[in-house]
Amino acid sequence: MFQYELHYWPDVQGRGEFVRLALEYAGVEYLDVARQDEGGRGAAELLEHMESANEHRPPFAPPYLKSVDLTIGQTANILLYLGHRHGLAPIDEAGWLWTHQIQLTIADFLVEIHDTHHPLGVERYYEDQREAAAQRAREFRELRAPKFLRYFERIIELNPDKSGLLVGDATTYADLSMFQVIAGLRYAFPRLMARLEPQLPRLIALHDRIEREPRIAAYLASPRRIAFNRDGVFRHYPELDP
Repeated sequence: MFQYELHYWPDVQGRGEFVRLALEYAGVEYLDVARQDEGGRGAAELLEHMESANEHRPPFAPPYLKSVDLTIGQTANILLYLGHRHGLAPIDEAGWLWTHQIQLTIADFLVEIHDTHHPLGVERYYEDQREAAAQRAREFRELRAPKFLRYFERIIELNPDKSGLLVGDATTYADLSMFQVIAGLRYAFPRLMARLEPQLPRLIALHDRIEREPRIAAYLASPRRIAFNRDGVFRHYPELDP
């Protein structure tokens, strides 16, 4: 028996990876439904199941998490729930709201990262929007990525606990998500990150710290960790990262 079922696409990290990292760090038993060797669902089956399920509060899209009595959609909402249930966020109201606020800002950043390669729409191939992607990626490299990353760097600097973490003195789901953002940007924009990282010592130290966490290190070395590829949020096109 698994405590949770995670429903997400079988071949990409995407937004589901932020949920996986939280579950792995917390040591929670979960079933990654679409990735099972036997009886699992591919992408088409996942959509069909989601749309046909008799849910009073249906999710709009994957990822969604199922427990015994709940179906929870939206990555930040799932993490809010897991943070409360598994010690991945402060218990005081100000602390868990602040953690959630950071996660929502990360969600905003993910949209901007994704839109560097699909600025005109997700239904069009990248090859059909190369010119627009080049313009969007230029603005991302010069303005948006530095603005977001410097903000997150400042959050760590201003943390009154001086723990090197985003919130308080214990790892939260926001720290795990920030690890994924840095790892993804290194894949998608290696040249940009090589230029920016000297200005982001706290963020890079946070990434390295999470990467060394025993459960995360074991997960990253396992087949459960999907490799970055050109079907996810983070996609490497050399022409977008000159």
